[in-house]
Amino acid sequence: MTAEDIHKTAFKTHSGHYERFVKGYSTIAKPLNDMLKKDGFTWSSEAKLAFQCLKVHLSQAPVLALPDFTQPFVLEVDASGIGLGAVLMQNHHPIAFISRTLNMQQQVECTAISTHQPNSELLDAIKTSWQVDDSLQKLIAEVQLDPSSHKAFSWTGGELRRKGRLVVGNDSELRRKILDWLHSSASGGHSGRDATYQRIKSVVYWKGLSKDVRRFIHQCPTCQQCKYDNSASPGLLQPLPIPDMIWQHITMDFIEGLPNSLGKQVIFVVVDRLSKAAHFMALKHPYTASEVAQCFMDNIYKLHGCPASITSDRDPVFISNFWRDFMASQGIQVQLSTAYHPQTDGQTEVVNRCLETYLRCMCSDDPTNCPYEIMYGQPPPAFLPYLPGESKIELVDRSLHKREEQLKMVKFHMRRAQDRMKQLADKGRFERTFEVGDLVFVKLHPYRQVYVAFRGNAKLAPKYYGPYAALDKIGFVAYKIQLPAGSSVHNVFHVSQLKKFVGTTSTSTHCPMTDEETRIKELEAIIERMSVKRGNQAVTKVLVKWKHLLPEEATWEFLFDLKKKFPNFNP
Repeated sequence: MTAEDIHKTAFKTHSGHYERFVKGYSTIAKPLNDMLKKDGFTWSSEAKLAFQCLKVHLSQAPVLALPDFTQPFVLEVDASGIGLGAVLMQNHHPIAFISRTLNMQQQVECTAISTHQPNSELLDAIKTSWQVDDSLQKLIAEVQLDPSSHKAFSWTGGELRRKGRLVVGNDSELRRKILDWLHSSASGGHSGRDATYQRIKSVVYWKGLSKDVRRFIHQCPTCQQCKYDNSASPGLLQPLPIPDMIWQHITMDFIEGLPNSLGKQVIFVVVDRLSKAAHFMALKHPYTASEVAQCFMDNIYKLHGCPASITSDRDPVFISNFWRDFMASQGIQVQLSTAYHPQTDGQTEVVNRCLETYLRCMCSDDPTNCPYEIMYGQPPPAFLPYLPGESKIELVDRSLHKREEQLKMVKFHMRRAQDRMKQLADKGRFERTFEVGDLVFVKLHPYRQVYVAFRGNAKLAPKYYGPYAALDKIGFVAYKIQLPAGSSVHNVFHVSQLKKFVGTTSTSTHCPMTDEETRIKELEAIIERMSVKRGNQAVTKVLVKWKHLLPEEATWEFLFDLKKKFPNFNP
């Protein structure tokens, strides 16, 4: 607008200060507003009428009242194709008028026309269920004839209700749809039995509703896979058999994450299952299977000979081909724990805890003064059993006979301790068994399967995967499971990691450890480093670029984890 045209807006600008005093101001002033558009200043009859109308409204009643904030307000709103309007009132007297003219874009948006009719499909299905239910037909007839004959039921507006809730007939498919709608939908959220029952109970009624809700939730595949298992620990305690000789059967494990001491950060723990004697050897992180094997030969084999078996967890060292071939060449049986069940080697876990407690209590304020090796000093007796009378020297005979008596006493007390431990442990456990061929869910931790690669959605991953078939029973509390081809998980699981599939149909959730996913274990380069605090010590984290992944998918990993998983990579 040019300077000489400014005076043309004088009335519009002045009257705009009083628009809250005029009802429908924007509608009345629309012809005047149109004149202010580009190339649109043309005095028309509509503009003249609007000009006169505004002068009348600005000089005459109604007069606005002052608001009384102790009284309730009433807001009356309306809309048309060209504007919006509202009036704020109190005691039927206007307090203020609000109006606004819509621009062209807003007018287009307001031309959307829609029709909506309530979805009566469910109500029609419920009414249809009454017609095929003879007992409800009889009930409806009695209630219509005498409403007081069944006080809990009523017939109103052609609908049968019980205490205000719609009655559903004996239609199993319809009831299943209602259960699915109020449990499995977003509004239901797969809530628990009581919450789902109360939600359905507030809307509909049928005989046996509580029982049907309990059975439906028990068979819900999503609930079986994604919810926590709050039952007691499944699987009764199965103590390992007592060895016949000292250092015949041993267990081993690693204690990691210790402060650096003379270049060593890991303790290799080996425990005899009979005498409970333990050896502690220091290792440098990262360690390889060959280094652990050499440490075993130097510290265990040369002192105690070759054991018959070694029980351990599924550490990468113990499942490596080198370790298996090395132990097989020595005639040693390797016994690995079942997947995700470290309690298999509970003895070593207890020894580790005792050693960690000792070091925590005895080490000085400066953790670098921590000893790098702790050795059990008392050598065990010879392996050969002794029969009384084999030696003609009385002192030798008495000494060896005493040794045999001590071994018998140790076995007796170990057996009694195991029996008592099993009795106490089984009080909080229950026996869980499956038949070969049963479908079971498997409890997995997918974010642990891709070694050190970060998984952003691990928190919301299902608790259980499957269902998969049980192929064979291993011992008393473990089963061999038919996992999908390409899975990198050991297929023998303790019963605590299994849950029987309930239901007739399955929506299988595939095992996440496939060849397609494990390829991100290939490390390409380290982009950046930083020091962070972990516990009471500073550790190094590195930003890792993975092969076959975009640079934006680089992840922060602990350096000692990378060295352990990728010993040949030089950072």
